[in-house]
Amino acid sequence: MTWELALDIFLDALKDSALVFAFVFVIHVIISFFENKMASVLIKHQKIAPLFGSIFGLIPQCGTSVLGADLFLKRHITIGTLCAIFLSCSDESFIVLLAHPSDKTIMVLPLIAYKLVIGFVIGFALDLIIRKQEINKEEYVGEEHCHEHHHENTKLHQHLVHPLLHALELFAYVLAINLILGFIIGFVGEENFANFIISNKYLSPLFCSIIGLIPNCASSVLLCELFIDGNIAFGSLLAGLLVNAGLGLMVLLKSKGNLKNILIIVCTLFITGVLFGYLHSLIFGF
Repeated sequence: MTWELALDIFLDALKDSALVFAFVFVIHVIISFFENKMASVLIKHQKIAPLFGSIFGLIPQCGTSVLGADLFLKRHITIGTLCAIFLSCSDESFIVLLAHPSDKTIMVLPLIAYKLVIGFVIGFALDLIIRKQEINKEEYVGEEHCHEHHHENTKLHQHLVHPLLHALELFAYVLAINLILGFIIGFVGEENFANFIISNKYLSPLFCSIIGLIPNCASSVLLCELFIDGNIAFGSLLAGLLVNAGLGLMVLLKSKGNLKNILIIVCTLFITGVLFGYLHSLIFGF
């Protein structure tokens, strides 16, 4: 790897991370104004919240999984509802597929249907299995200890300071992962990476699920590009995108919260992705 390539990887990672920072900051400012209503709806309809979660997750932006993770960490939604959001969220995948018109663009429709149904079913089943969950049903205020501050300072913190700090934290994590991913792909080579996937097509759903675990928009984009170029089948794409929860998973990891819950969520995503990826591939081909 040359210094020129290393510099290009660093600049690309910095550029992509800066775009994520700007997007997450804007999304969190917007979210801060309707977060209360979203939480109230999910709390009021707790029994069918996984259905609302899977529908909400279909919004093709990483902000959906981030909001889901925030609500879960504040104990306003169940682990099943969060998994429903994560399984159905598409990150940038729908946009990438639609931005590259081809005979595979139509596959966006079954992808949406799969993710919606699988997200709801898995989320609902998870809540049936894990019945004892501590849910905060008090009025959602978006930020702890808000009542301790002056009203105007609270509004400033809730709608500006908190989104800014949150975006800066994510920027640091995204930059680190972008650099790691960029150097790995740069060292291996995109063509060699694609050839490896093609030569191990029966393991492709497993490999794509592992790629999907990378908490970054770049992983979903990479999976879509591999699919568009014909390097992976739809089953492998489905496996990777079911696992991929974008920045939402990163929010959970950086929170250093209940490690048991985080492990359950990650295992649920991975097992679901591998299971349905192989199931589709066995029926329709690798």
